[in-house]
Amino acid sequence: MRLLVTGGCGFIGTNFVYMMLRKHPDMVIVNLDKLTYAGNRFNLLPIENEFGGTRYHFVHGDIANAELVAHIITEHKIDAVVNFAAESHVDRSIADCNPFILTNVLGTQVLLDTARRLGLPKFVHVSTDEVYGTLGPTGKFTEETPLAPNSPYSASKASADMLCRAFFETYDFPVTITRCSNNYGPFQFPEKLIPLMIMKASRGESLPVYGDGMNVRDWIYVTDHCRGVELTLLKGKPGQAYNFGGNAEKPNIEVVKTILSALGQPETLINYVKDRPGHDRRYAMDYSMAARELGFEPEYTFERGIAETLEWYKSNEAWMEQVQSGSYRTFMDKWYGERQ
Repeated sequence: MRLLVTGGCGFIGTNFVYMMLRKHPDMVIVNLDKLTYAGNRFNLLPIENEFGGTRYHFVHGDIANAELVAHIITEHKIDAVVNFAAESHVDRSIADCNPFILTNVLGTQVLLDTARRLGLPKFVHVSTDEVYGTLGPTGKFTEETPLAPNSPYSASKASADMLCRAFFETYDFPVTITRCSNNYGPFQFPEKLIPLMIMKASRGESLPVYGDGMNVRDWIYVTDHCRGVELTLLKGKPGQAYNFGGNAEKPNIEVVKTILSALGQPETLINYVKDRPGHDRRYAMDYSMAARELGFEPEYTFERGIAETLEWYKSNEAWMEQVQSGSYRTFMDKWYGERQ
């Protein structure tokens, strides 16, 4: 199979490229990435060294460029698209939602249009549990839960999901959608909760925690999510959305305290800051359809996953320093400063 993977230099895309090339010796991947602040070509340097020019090809470009997307699909004889490309940080979407609309909505539309026009037989769109909105203290999101996004980010992803549904219903285009809970693991950009807390705790810095810290997330280790996307690509039914979760519901404050304990740092570093607008209280995923139709089950417990994540960041301090050399610290320091 010859895949066009978009956003392959981001966190989840990077892990997916590693997994697929090493698991499927007959697979060829073309990685189209715009290399925005969270896209890091350095992530895949070992892949470029091992497979570059044969089974792996990198293209620097925008998914909203229809001419470029068409050229890649025809030049590389692409069989399927897996769309990871997205602006994904809620805080940034609150500050400025324009890039989220351009990439997450317009970019997805260009990919769908181009892939349909060229007759691709498979298209997997990677979405998020945030399109469902928020849950009360009980229950879980199913694939039948109505979409009710509460942030500009989740609204842009829900819009993309609706485009995918429309392309299946209107054109019978074979698109499937994946929606997963909160990812964590290697290569995650340090603006998200777990790598941000690891970075700050390792330096003995104050750890900003929104509100009362009791917002609950279902955590899934990134490798488990990548297996879910793989199963969707290989077995998923056109027109279907599949939920993926990690069976690991935890309040944010518990995650933060786990990291502090593992790093031998005191809980006095925790700094509760003003909650962000539209902050969803709880997510939880019912992935029984994916278990039944695709054979999906998460392999990582949170305890195993967080231990491996902490070890990866400890062993990759140079990576942390490299990604922080961009605009990340300026934006995040300003944002959290305003929440004080």
